[in-house]
Amino acid sequence: MPTLSKTHLAIIALFFLSLIWGYNWVVMKEVMRYVDPFDFSALRTLFGAIALFIVIILRRRSLRIRAFGPTLLLGLLQTALFTAMIQWALVQGGAGKTAVLVYTMPFWLLPLSLFFLKETVTRMQWIAITVAMGGLLLIIEPWRTQPDAFSTFLGLSAALIWAISAVVAKKMRIGEGVDLLSLTAWQMLLGAIALCILAGILPSEPPQLTPYFYGALAYNAILATGLAWLLWLFILGHLPAGLAGLSTLLVPAVGVLSGWIELGERPSGAEGLGMLCTVTALGLISYSSYKARTNRRDAK
Repeated sequence: MPTLSKTHLAIIALFFLSLIWGYNWVVMKEVMRYVDPFDFSALRTLFGAIALFIVIILRRRSLRIRAFGPTLLLGLLQTALFTAMIQWALVQGGAGKTAVLVYTMPFWLLPLSLFFLKETVTRMQWIAITVAMGGLLLIIEPWRTQPDAFSTFLGLSAALIWAISAVVAKKMRIGEGVDLLSLTAWQMLLGAIALCILAGILPSEPPQLTPYFYGALAYNAILATGLAWLLWLFILGHLPAGLAGLSTLLVPAVGVLSGWIELGERPSGAEGLGMLCTVTALGLISYSSYKARTNRRDAK
């Protein structure tokens, strides 16, 4: 029996990673039948951080925190604010629609990178942004009164916060040489502490300690955080970054499909076309990034 190469294994890992992260939108939606969104945000990030520190120990990496101030800022943005927003958005919003809205992050990141990181935005990337904006208009349907308008606002705001967090993280890694796994673990722990404080202040009913509640916590901590980050680091080590970035295309697609099958979410004609435009634009972004890196490598 032929042995699979590291590249083939990385592609398989990318597929499973997309399934884990994509299906988690259904898990996060369904678990709120048993727990307040802010309580669950605090718990999932706290146990997720613990899972990441276990991964660091197993990989025999240093537990020392570097650049505490920027790491705290990143934790407040990427973990506390971002996680709270997406969980809050899922209270009224569909799992698939929210996934697509949140994964518009690359389209907000491009202009932010242009202004704050002085990176070049290619013609294809501008085309992708234009296609994505058209898709967003179809998803939001501003010409109609939408019962989930606030959820849509939260989803888009979460995407913008994610993009701002990516700029902060990129500046940190450029300036400090911070390890990706260590940075992720520490910012998640600091953000989780902030979420625990917020959850303690806001009034809420105690969680219903059902099997689904425990299963959702385990799914988020063990699969969607611990195992997912191991898969992601393996993927980054054995696939070109542009190909690894296909996860941004596959995850919302899995989220939409999972919401359709399990939750009976049926997007309207305009929403469906808008989602297709957004996923197409994500594909253009991934292809553009892949081509840019290939051209830089060939030029060396």
